[in-house]
Amino acid sequence: MSDEQEKLIKTTIYLEEEVIEALAELAEQYAKETGQKWSKGAVIRVALSEFFSKRGRIL
Repeated sequence: MSDEQEKLIKTTIYLEEEVIEALAELAEQYAKETGQKWSKGAVIRVALSEFFSKRGRIL
């Protein structure tokens, strides 16, 4: 993520329980790897950024 603080807009999404569990696991894994706190929302933002960039759209 960039050094600048990005403005985040609160959004509600509905996900299956298994997806929530997987997001929590990935957040914990990223935290161990980076030494920084990761939230489920941060994992979603990284995943969406990669999804869009693979389709030629840089956000």
